[in-house]
Order: sequence, then structure tokens, then C-alpha cells
Amino acid sequence: MRDPRDHDEESLHRIKGLPKVELHLHIEGAAPPSFIRGLAQEKKVRLDGVFAEDGSYIYRDFVHFLEVYEAATSVLRSPEDYARLTTAVLEECASNGVIYAETFISPDFCGGGDVGAWREYLHAMQDAADRAERDMGITLRGVVTCVRHFGPEKAKAAALCAAETAGDWIVGFGMGGDENRGEQRDFAYSFDMAREAGLRLTTHAGEWRGAAEVRRAIEDLGVERIGHGVRAIEDLALVDLIAERGITLEVCPGSNVRLGVFPSLAAHPIQKLRDRGAKVTVSTDDPPFFHSTMVQEYENLARTFGWEEEDFIEIAKSSATSAFCSADTREALLKRLESA
Repeated sequence: MRDPRDHDEESLHRIKGLPKVELHLHIEGAAPPSFIRGLAQEKKVRLDGVFAEDGSYIYRDFVHFLEVYEAATSVLRSPEDYARLTTAVLEECASNGVIYAETFISPDFCGGGDVGAWREYLHAMQDAADRAERDMGITLRGVVTCVRHFGPEKAKAAALCAAETAGDWIVGFGMGGDENRGEQRDFAYSFDMAREAGLRLTTHAGEWRGAAEVRRAIEDLGVERIGHGVRAIEDLALVDLIAERGITLEVCPGSNVRLGVFPSLAAHPIQKLRDRGAKVTVSTDDPPFFHSTMVQEYENLARTFGWEEEDFIEIAKSSATSAFCSADTREALLKRLESA
């Protein structure tokens, strides 16, 4: 690392141009506002209160963000809509140098938890992803997620969809949604079902609740990755446990600052977590909602913490080794990172 003031434009240019790996990306949350507005116009759907005057998404706080997210998602009504969404999202990712991404996909939004309908949505998204890999050089894999505030019963339906379609493309299972609703252990049945199907596990924790929530996620669900997990810094013994077990934190700095989890990037604990030995990665979460891109995340981290090219290469490799993809895909991904 260097003094952030020592970064010149040339070094920042090299950093922004590095190949990137993103592990924490919600597919609907990555929808460009223009895409959602266009789809709403096609379907003659009014989306009052979703967009600001400048056309960006607008929300007051995290709970309102979830409401706006679900309102925007409501115009995505068919497998073809999700295919188009997948293409739009991957175009944006590829333009930011992302060569591999894992996206969270919920059967609740893709067929209402019905396995047959879910297969149709999944087929459309995978076809779009395959075209993007051929044309843009970006690889996408899916992590099925249940939605915490929809409750444990709907989570079981999501887990069944995940288990029935586990394979080379659906590689993981996780949980998103409102962290302040229910407990991690309420969803243990769904996570056990996904584990038995061979899926790798992650869950959101330690964004809105403190370090104890991260510990519960590890102990009650047995996950190997934590979505966010940043408030683990409030319990250094927990950070040490995370480091010892090799649990990966899917850190989304811009999201955390934009939503007020931390007052500024300088106050964000990502550097302290790294210093303590925790395995951290960098992602955008819901990029257009948080006015962020992977290029901006890299630039902001370089300017704030003085990270150099070597730091970001290490982050990308750590992300690749923590990816839920097959060994062959990971090997190819690491080769691309080595040759960058």
C-alpha cells in the first residue's frame, strides 16, 4: 500500500483497468434504471416513486430501498424479460472489466417458487449468459436466494428450486432481504436442503445487525461465505474465527456507505478486516441503486486506503478461489488473472 496522496492518474488508470471478479450482485438490483423504465413503458406499467427527476432510483432508507427494489422488479414478468435483464447487466459488468460474476437470483421473482416456471426463467437467463460469455468474455454463475422477509416457508420453495436445478450454472444458495426480520436459524431447513443438493452456501449478515448476527450465520447455517459481514469488526475474536475458518466476506463498500452502515469510506472496516487476516472480496451489491460500478469501487478504495495494483490483484484472486464455480472454471479464471 502507498499513501493515498501518492496515487497519480497513471496508476489509477492501471488499477481501474484490472480484470475483476464480483461475488455479490443481485440481478434485479443491477438493472440499469433506463432498462426498467423502458420495460415499464412497454408494459404500460406506472412506477410511481421509483425514480428521481434525473432518472436514477430513489429511496429514503434501507427498508424503503427494499420496497423500491421490489416495485422495480415487478415489471420483470417473463423469462424473456430476465434474459434481456441478464444481457443488460452483463454488458455493464463487462464494461467495468468484470470477467466473472456470481449473481443472486430468487425464484420468488422468477416463477413464484414453482419449480417448472423457475426452470423456464433459468433457461432464459443461462442462454443470455452463454451468449455474453461468447461475445463479451464474461462468465456468469447463479446463486439462488431466498428472501428473508418473505419468511421460512417461501424459503423452502426457493431451496427446492435450487436443489432441483443445482449443477454447473446454479452453484450456490443464499439469503438476502431484511436482516432485521426473523433469525438465521429459522431458515436452517432450506440451507440443509441446498447443502444436500451439493450447493455452496452464503447468507447476508452483519450489515444491519451487529457481529452476533454474523456468528449466528456461521453457527446456525454453516455458510462458507457471508454477504457483507462487515460488522464482524465489532468482535475481534469473531474476525479471528472468520480468518481461521477461511470464511469469505463479500464486502460491498459503496453500498455500505450509501445506505449509512458507515458514515464514509474512510470509516469502513475493510482495511481493518484485511489486516486481521479475514478474506475479503469487493462487489457492488446493487450498483445503479448505489451509484457505483466496480471501476468506481476500485478507484475509491485506492484513493482512500492507498491500495495498489498488487492489492487488487490479490482481492481478485481471493474472489476467484472463493467462487462457487467448478474447479475447471476457477482454474481458467485464475489463469486469466495471472496473465493480466
